[in-house]
Amino acid sequence: MSALAALCRLRPVVLALATGSLLTFATCASAAADERAAAPAGRVAAAGQAAAAGQVAAAERVLKDDVVLTPGKGGVIRVKETIVYQFAGHSRFQRTFPTRSHESVTQDRVYKLGALRATSPDGGPTRVSTSTGETDTTVKVSGGGDLTGRHTVVLEYDLRGAITPAGSAEELRWAAAGGWRVPVDEATATVEATAMIRSVNCFAGPLQSTIGCTQFYTNHAHTQGVYTQREMLPGEYLTVVAGLPAGTTGGRAIYERRHTVATAFSVNAVTGGVLLGLLVLLGGGVLGLYLLRGRDARVVGRHAAEGDQAPVAGAEFEPPNGVRPGQIGTLIDEQADVIDVTATIVDLAVRGYLLIEEEDRARTGRLDWTLRRLGRPVVDLLPYERILLDALMTGPDGAPRDAVKLSELGGTFATKLAQVRAAMYDDVVKQGWFARRPDTVRSRWTVVGIALTVLGVAATVALALTTEWALAGLALIIAGAALAYGGQYMPAKTARGSTVLAHTIGFRAFLERGVIPDADHTASQQRIALFSRFLPYAVVFGVVPKWAETVKDAGERAEGADNLYWYEGPAEWDLSNFAESMRTFTLATSGSISQSRGF
Repeated sequence: MSALAALCRLRPVVLALATGSLLTFATCASAAADERAAAPAGRVAAAGQAAAAGQVAAAERVLKDDVVLTPGKGGVIRVKETIVYQFAGHSRFQRTFPTRSHESVTQDRVYKLGALRATSPDGGPTRVSTSTGETDTTVKVSGGGDLTGRHTVVLEYDLRGAITPAGSAEELRWAAAGGWRVPVDEATATVEATAMIRSVNCFAGPLQSTIGCTQFYTNHAHTQGVYTQREMLPGEYLTVVAGLPAGTTGGRAIYERRHTVATAFSVNAVTGGVLLGLLVLLGGGVLGLYLLRGRDARVVGRHAAEGDQAPVAGAEFEPPNGVRPGQIGTLIDEQADVIDVTATIVDLAVRGYLLIEEEDRARTGRLDWTLRRLGRPVVDLLPYERILLDALMTGPDGAPRDAVKLSELGGTFATKLAQVRAAMYDDVVKQGWFARRPDTVRSRWTVVGIALTVLGVAATVALALTTEWALAGLALIIAGAALAYGGQYMPAKTARGSTVLAHTIGFRAFLERGVIPDADHTASQQRIALFSRFLPYAVVFGVVPKWAETVKDAGERAEGADNLYWYEGPAEWDLSNFAESMRTFTLATSGSISQSRGF
């Protein structure tokens, strides 16, 4: 940039005041023209945009675009634009105004056009319509038929937002002319001020161009700024700048919050309060549902002591309330799971329906067990026990079998195991411990929670796209997730089920102590039988290693007690090995069942 061009751009009015007369700045115009000629790349790019922008006949053009801007109170600028347009068979023309610029990530500066109207003294188009884009507004002026030749159209509108305070002055900046789809031969703009204009400047080319226009100056009274630009390409603008004394119009820039992801999830006193309120409301609702529907009608504290009592009464003993291991497992955690089925298998052996034979690891090279069916009638079995026994003793081809190796169970009876689980859930309802099947209750509430979460996601997306209240949708997502998770705890025991649970807690405490009451009249064989009877419950409670140790001393006391009546070990095996054998058997059984697709 030459020193003369810089001087012309920075202080045109100072030069005018220095001469004491109206200065046309011909020298400045020449410098500006030289500078524009030195920037062909920008013009070539603009030309490329012009070629792609319009599908207009080459003969059409704007012969003259004359704009008069009159700033008024409140920063409203009255604009009168006289357009001399060369038509070539079209009935309309259009011009694009830059009405929005991104000032920051969350804020836009906005220019508002209003009261648009068009007149024509020579039959040109006068019907005005507008369309708004992301950063601009397109004004179309159309007529009733195709036109040829030159016609004059006067476009008038009110402009707000183009004046902003700038220190001790007000700055008017506006793309007064341009934004056409056709070339412009000559564009002029005049700022008619009611106060002395302190400074003027102008730029030509794309909106962000810093290239000066052809000519700009003020009149002798400095109340009028005049700007001229010749030969503008399609899409180029003539941007005018005028400095006015502070308080001349009181105008201010208009800013709007830009809707982005950052603003959609903005946290302030309002959105934060709404989020907190919704969380309290929805979280309280989930908690209320749990208290009303999911909390057990427990009387554990009152009845626990009743269950914690010595289980031996003379020669008779019974588990608490006659409840079987699989039932207790389902009652405690409200799920019919692998360990409950394992405990039921052990219980079937203890009660004489199965014989568990441990194979000789030294001979076979691996640890395995054979489950052998005994001839005891199944009339006393519960439905889920009968289904489990049939599943164990039915081959993959559907044929019955008398024995099966534990290692052969994996993956062979998935359908039957699913039926066992369903029967176990039906049984606890039949016993009156639950009003509804726990698995059904869990599924129902989990589905509701997932549906609420999906609704919250949809609401969050919708709110994020249209408002700044997306945090409200997050509250729904959180509540839905809480309900889906809390659905696992929604199954509620009845008062009867809670009472049975209270007895069970006391019985568990007895098994965890791992001490069989020692009395003179309690023989070792009876101690072994007592141990065997309670072992399946120890499997459910997870205390097999500790409880199994209690049989070691009984085996040493009992003459010929190398095996249990329901468990046979290999040669050289005795009850001192039973604790380890039982631990590995329960692990192996649970593992084999887990391999099936039923769990």
